[in-house]
Amino acid sequence: MNTTTSSEDSAQVIAVTRKLTDLMIERNIAEMDKIVDQNFTLTHITGYKQPKAEWFAEIESESMKYYGYEEVGTSVKINGNRAEFIGRNRLDARIWGSRNNWRLQQKMQLGKRDDK
Repeated sequence: MNTTTSSEDSAQVIAVTRKLTDLMIERNIAEMDKIVDQNFTLTHITGYKQPKAEWFAEIESESMKYYGYEEVGTSVKINGNRAEFIGRNRLDARIWGSRNNWRLQQKMQLGKRDDK
């Protein structure tokens, strides 16, 4: 039985996406791996679709170094045990040698695990 309401589900989605961003800044690959699916890919603003293992390696080596972020806006759509998250951030990061405050929009598909 699903005991959470849609607003509670939306709050959980936003919380997990914020946690993922915080873990990126902390370079905590082990905890990030608990959140993202084994088939996760990151599509960059260049269009490059980066496999999870490669992204994690880039974070570990600091060729992708995340310093902080400012959340600009979020939206969540819930459909049963699935959710679509769209977030807009200003991400302070050095990506492949270029540090900037990147204006990014991310779109993520999420699913419930153990009612979370």
